[in-house]
Amino acid sequence: MNFRLLYPIQPLKKYIRYFWMLESRSNTAEEKSFKIMTDGIPGMIFQQHPEAFRDHYHQQLPSLFLYGPKTQYANMQVKGTFLNVGVSFQSAILTDIFPITTHDLTNQFIGLDELMRTSLEEQLLYATTFEQKVQLLERFFIQRLKKNHRSDGKAGWAIQLLQQGKTLPQVQSALHVSERTLERYFKHHIGVTPKMYARICRFQSTLELIRQSNFGSLTAVAHLQQYFDQAHFIKEFQLFAGASPKHFLRKAHEQLPNFAEWSS
Repeated sequence: MNFRLLYPIQPLKKYIRYFWMLESRSNTAEEKSFKIMTDGIPGMIFQQHPEAFRDHYHQQLPSLFLYGPKTQYANMQVKGTFLNVGVSFQSAILTDIFPITTHDLTNQFIGLDELMRTSLEEQLLYATTFEQKVQLLERFFIQRLKKNHRSDGKAGWAIQLLQQGKTLPQVQSALHVSERTLERYFKHHIGVTPKMYARICRFQSTLELIRQSNFGSLTAVAHLQQYFDQAHFIKEFQLFAGASPKHFLRKAHEQLPNFAEWSS
């Protein structure tokens, strides 16, 4: 498989983490299995060959679709040739670009043509290179941002505080909001509750340690990440990754972060 990554132009860095491309020119009929691990981040995917991928329920996905944050892992199967180009958004910005609340997309996807009239799918289909497709996407997002109302930024600030290790009461205090208001902000802009987002942040921090082999033992990882005990750590990891930490180390192959090909 061929994997490529491009970072957005400066005006879009606040909204987009990166653009990616994953391509395979396989002629084999063998089906490959992927696990999408939980990262709390929404995205958008264009499929040059939409017949190649099947979702958790073996249904074909749209050619161009948005997806919301996940609260647990998901399986995908792929067969034959494919070329997918994706957008990994920053958290808490989906409502700045699209006419939808992030909570409506949690654990869901929607074809872009169901949200708005646009020729973007056709333009992407006929663009011949990854760079050309990214330029089309950037132009589309710039135009969308000119039309849409911006959020007040509190949700993004709350995310930064949680990623810095602040507790939820500390986040509430810093933003001068009640627990209920904070939960409402998270559901609307981020798609999950503050507690769920904090759990996902801890999982992603744990996953990064494991990816880099930056740990003495899995027990040490559980202790370092402040899981209640080893059993809780493994259960949480299985929920978000679809496998135990040991199985992840043995079976998972990541080219695209959080989208691991799974060996049998």
